Amino acid sequence: MNTQKWHGHATAWSVTATRRTAALMGCTALVLAVAGIPAQAQSREPGRQTLAAGDGWASDGTGTTGGSAAGAARIHTVTTWAEFRAALAADGSAPKIIKVKGTIDANADGCDSFAAPGYDFDRYLADYDPAVWGYDQVVSGEQEDLRAASAANQDTAMKAYVPANTTIVGIGRDAGIKGASLQIKDVDNVIVRNLAFESPLDCFPQWDPTDGDTGNWNSEYDSAVVYGATHVWLDHNTFTDGDHPDSSLPTYYGRIYEQHDGELDIVKGADYVTASWNVFADHDKTILIGNSDSAATAAVDRGHLKVTLHHNLFTGLVERAPRVRFGQVDSYNNHFVADSTYGYSYGIGMESQLVAEHNAFTLPDSVSAALILKKWKEAPLTAADNYVNGVRTDLIAVHNAEIPAETLQSGAGWTPVLRTKVDPPRAVPGIVDHRAGAGKIC
Repeated sequence: MNTQKWHGHATAWSVTATRRTAALMGCTALVLAVAGIPAQAQSREPGRQTLAAGDGWASDGTGTTGGSAAGAARIHTVTTWAEFRAALAADGSAPKIIKVKGTIDANADGCDSFAAPGYDFDRYLADYDPAVWGYDQVVSGEQEDLRAASAANQDTAMKAYVPANTTIVGIGRDAGIKGASLQIKDVDNVIVRNLAFESPLDCFPQWDPTDGDTGNWNSEYDSAVVYGATHVWLDHNTFTDGDHPDSSLPTYYGRIYEQHDGELDIVKGADYVTASWNVFADHDKTILIGNSDSAATAAVDRGHLKVTLHHNLFTGLVERAPRVRFGQVDSYNNHFVADSTYGYSYGIGMESQLVAEHNAFTLPDSVSAALILKKWKEAPLTAADNYVNGVRTDLIAVHNAEIPAETLQSGAGWTPVLRTKVDPPRAVPGIVDHRAGAGKIC
């Protein structure tokens, strides 16, 4: 049975009554009414709220309820990184709600606190200067070993592993996590809402002289990683580079000292993920769905990576919003706002099955609509009813006309039906820009 279609038929409501209810009782009632759950049966407490039936891939099958069933003893309010990690570790996979108050910082003591004894960055730069080391072999030796040891210290300190049946929710309008990587790995049933994530800085990027013609600095750490996990709902969060945009990063060996990786990665057979009403801003490599073309990765990812992205704001980004391999990805009612740094939005990768519909794009005059799609591998996609600067635009036709060397084929081969409501794309900028992101949760 096609579970996507089965659930879609079960939730084919009219939204008229929903809107009337929302006007009287607020947006919590909106979520509950769309889900078919009586408003009086649910709490207005965000930590108790669950994903509505039919709301994207994360609603498939068992749905996503996170820690909504937690008893009073398993509700934790945290204000520090240590408290946050302790709350995650408590009670195993029993339902829990973790409320984040204020901004917690995993790197409050600075990068020097992770450095291994003897590591000296100035010496590292001298030892591996291309004028001395060249570009033909990867770096090795004492300072590279010490850099790797320092990186391992940071890795241990700044990753937080989220157990199954957990809801993490920010309290109020100023809750956030910075300098950290949230690891949702090999678990089921997780909700993350109302948090401002500042991309973690990799304190110890590795120089790889063999990466490209002139080498590159390579960094680790995403703000959030969904790795082999299922039924994950990411809602009303904000992802940015915060106080450390790429423009603030120095240059060594003629290459930017890259200290950022992605904002959100969904990889390694992860499945049934809905990302709704988030803001992804001012970043380079934003969302990666499927992290490799390799045969080993294909064996894990093929048939998985089912992800829905709706009512998200993507602004000031360079690329990967998202880049897709293998997955059945439904991207609708998102608003994409480009600037002069823009590279592309949708990356069409190995065996991807992307459906991009009813989205709005706001591009400057210097950016062509042909760049919205980027072909990495041969993989048909569906791209219908999208608007660019207020004009309905056939994204595939525009791309193929201007970039014939990367001709894309139409028809993803499946039809998403796990959608609670589809807004007219012309209305999307006004709706999404005002309601997406942390601090705007119902």
